[in-house]
Amino acid sequence: MGVIGAGGWGTALAKLLCEKDYDVILWCHGEPSCREIEQKRENCSYLPRILLPDALEVTRSLKEAVSGKNIIFFAVPSHHLREVAQSAKPDVSPDTVIVCGTKGLEERTLMTMGDLLSEIFGESRREKLVFLSGPTFALEVARGLPAAMTAASLDDEVCTAVQEVLSTQSFRVYRSRDIVGVQLGGVVKNVIAIAAGICDGLSLGSNARAALITRGLAEMTRLAVRMGAEPLTLSGLPGLGDLVLTCTGTLSRNRGVGVEIGRGKSLDEILSGMRMVAEGVRNTSAVHLLAQRLGVEMPIVDQMYQVLYEGKNPSEAARDLMQRALKPEIG
Repeated sequence: MGVIGAGGWGTALAKLLCEKDYDVILWCHGEPSCREIEQKRENCSYLPRILLPDALEVTRSLKEAVSGKNIIFFAVPSHHLREVAQSAKPDVSPDTVIVCGTKGLEERTLMTMGDLLSEIFGESRREKLVFLSGPTFALEVARGLPAAMTAASLDDEVCTAVQEVLSTQSFRVYRSRDIVGVQLGGVVKNVIAIAAGICDGLSLGSNARAALITRGLAEMTRLAVRMGAEPLTLSGLPGLGDLVLTCTGTLSRNRGVGVEIGRGKSLDEILSGMRMVAEGVRNTSAVHLLAQRLGVEMPIVDQMYQVLYEGKNPSEAARDLMQRALKPEIG
């Protein structure tokens, strides 16, 4: 099996698969991280103090990572997926199952990762695509702490195979056919998590955070359903589960960005000090544009766009959300 991307999530997946006695090769983009994993058996930048199995192979060659593999896992940031997938395509077998652990929308086209991969590998491969999403911090998965997530595919047999490959005594995987809902939950939750962090950074209290998460779920569901998702998917692990984790967990990079914004730091100042990617910053622009294109009302996303990209004061954004016209909760 090949795992493409040696960030936190890719490394955690590779470790999990290797510990199930699968032959796993992990593709690293950078020479320093590749050498570090080979020599120290540790990914110090993304999973510090996590010992990686000796059997885990590491390479900087995409061809080596994908050639002849029955399953390939993509775990690169969304803004790099097109470039990496296109480079890998010539060496990917027609029968290979492609599992996407990347969450996001492509900024230029506003494509989901599923549409992007279908464009690159061909519509005929769509049923060989599987999408992973759910409340999973990579560090906790790597530590073997209990976690659950969802695998979604249009092909039940393919999805079941991936479910069985990934499941362990501490990692439970559920199946779904709703590839749109599973993908969209993993995108919008990052935007709402920044808002939740701002809420905490402004010391607005637990009531405000709970309301924000709940209304964020409503926005997430509206957009996903407009794109063809089943609404119940968003009340499960890829929606509500991932939303709660990302909005409240101390390991959440997106929440952390929001906290610092709420405390008065500029976005440039925050991002310049981050080693790992906070996908929510990019997601905010893409989701905002997609909602406008589809005519979906997303007031929290709209306020986050104004804060991140137009310099709006976060206190003013909170005030404007509270002063919107009164309306029924449902409908």
